[in-house]
Formats: sequence, structure tokens, C-alpha cells
Amino acid sequence: MIQGAKMPPYFIHKVISDMNVTEIADAIKEPIVARGLYIIEITVSKDNDVEIVIDSEEGIVDLEDCVEISQRFEECFDREKEDYSITVTSAGLDQPFKAFRQFEKAVGSEVEVALKGGKKFIALLSAADREGIELKYTVREAVEGSKKKQNVEHNDRFLMEDINWVKPSIKFE
Repeated sequence: MIQGAKMPPYFIHKVISDMNVTEIADAIKEPIVARGLYIIEITVSKDNDVEIVIDSEEGIVDLEDCVEISQRFEECFDREKEDYSITVTSAGLDQPFKAFRQFEKAVGSEVEVALKGGKKFIALLSAADREGIELKYTVREAVEGSKKKQNVEHNDRFLMEDINWVKPSIKFE
């Protein structure tokens, strides 16, 4: 869920175990920073199934990034004591943004947006701050003096509280 200015540096979801999410984030911080990555989400299930979702400041997350984060986690947490499973993955292209840094990275790119109230559309993300985003998009609308609908360009600002989700727009050519 997008929470504007109250968004943490990473999204914490379903923390239902003895493993401390802050402790996990601290343990993997060094390789995260060294590889130019950031944490999107850390999830710990009641069965200690740990999932760490990461993204890259520039470029993409590769297999070596995931392996290094997983290895650091395993160095810091005793599998015999904690009895956990670990999954390290990149933020999916088809997944909504969960961290503000994803919005910052996507400025200048096309995104798919769903507003509260059900409206969905594709737009160019032209700016983002913790309170909202600016989108440039075209809509076919009735224009005074014309019988046919015409393309009308909009450049609008939407508050985070009015947005259900934003995710990258995927085009297949």
C-alpha cells in the first residue's frame, strides 16, 4: 500500500515470527550498498520463510546479486537455531511499486496506474515525491465544436492516498 510521506525505506509485510526484520535488513546492508541495490520488501512468515525483494539503483538485479545477499543472510543467521528458508528475488516487472525509490527510478518511464475508484490508464511518470506523482497521459475526449472524440493531453498530479497501485508498463513488440 502506498502511504505517501509515511513510506518506510522498505516495505515490511507479514512479520509473524521471532526473526526480526530490522535485524535482517541490518545484516544484509553491506552487500546491498556495495552492489548498488536497495531493499523493496522483507517478508517473514510464521514458519520462518524469509523473502527478501531487492532492486537496483541503476540497471537490473542479476543472479549474482541475489546469491550474495542470500549468502550474507546465511552467514548471519544460524539455520539450526532459526530453522528458516530464504528466498532473495528482484522486484518483478509486473508488480506494483512498494518503495518510494521505485517511483524515483521510474521517472521518465511509462507506468500503469490504478486510481482509487477504479480508473486505470498508462502514463508517463514525469515526477514523484513522497506526497504524490505527476503523470502525463492522453485521453480520447469530447471536444467542444467537434463531433468526434479527440486525443487530449493531460499533465496531472495525483496524491499517493488517491492511488491504488503503480507498476511499470510492459510493452510487447
